[in-house]
Amino acid sequence: MKEIFDTVSYKCSKVVTEKYSTSFSLATKMLAPSIRTDIYNIYGFVRFADEIVDSFHDYDKSTLFNKFEADLNEALTHKISLNPILNAFQQTYHKYDIPYELVSCFMNSMRADLTKKVYTTKEEYETYIHGSANVVGLMCLKVFVKGDSEKYETLKQSAMALGSAFQKVNFLRDLKDDSEILNRAYFPNVNLKQLNKASKTKIVKEILLDFEKAYKGVKALPTEAKFGVYTAYRYYKRLLFKLQKTPPLQIQNVRIRVSNHEKISLLARSYIKYKLNLV
Repeated sequence: MKEIFDTVSYKCSKVVTEKYSTSFSLATKMLAPSIRTDIYNIYGFVRFADEIVDSFHDYDKSTLFNKFEADLNEALTHKISLNPILNAFQQTYHKYDIPYELVSCFMNSMRADLTKKVYTTKEEYETYIHGSANVVGLMCLKVFVKGDSEKYETLKQSAMALGSAFQKVNFLRDLKDDSEILNRAYFPNVNLKQLNKASKTKIVKEILLDFEKAYKGVKALPTEAKFGVYTAYRYYKRLLFKLQKTPPLQIQNVRIRVSNHEKISLLARSYIKYKLNLV
């Protein structure tokens, strides 16, 4: 029965989320059960695409990516895939009528990572972030508002700002690996191998503006989504705060993390604020 295969597919996406990102997994657990599975399904899809371009160094990444993209398009067309991650994603894609342009835009940014290493202009940088992060936020927003078009349009800009903030925090946190292993430089006009205080301050201010825009939307999210998204928001702001306090040289040599103890404390404080309607 296909129902059994679909259930297995959903569980695969959940496992991918839990194994690849403890922080995102924690935030997803704070979502209502009615939408939790669909967020796992989206994360599984975007994580697999990202892993191809970021991690499979001993394999032909272009061939793998082309095959993944072809399988994705077949899954979306025929509403089934023997790849359980894509089978799960296509269910969510059709359930919430996610625009294909969001999926296509995401895949274009992932494909760019196969060949493009340095982003020298603001336009290139913003195009990449839109495809790699903003549209993922919009896919999730489709789930959060349960397909409500009016609510989606109202919260669209905030969702993109939150996706942008998360991605830029990741860029700053992963600076060492991006520079040394992947030889990438996303921030334009910044020498990431010799990051200085002025450049870091400029990047942090840019991210804080994204968080400010995003928070307005977080407060307006439906009850089913608000606490989970607010938890992720608080986690990434905490990570940015740690990066802000870390000397540039240290960021270049050490991957800054939020400890498990800090995560638990952050979760507790977030829950109290949420229950007191302070969000």
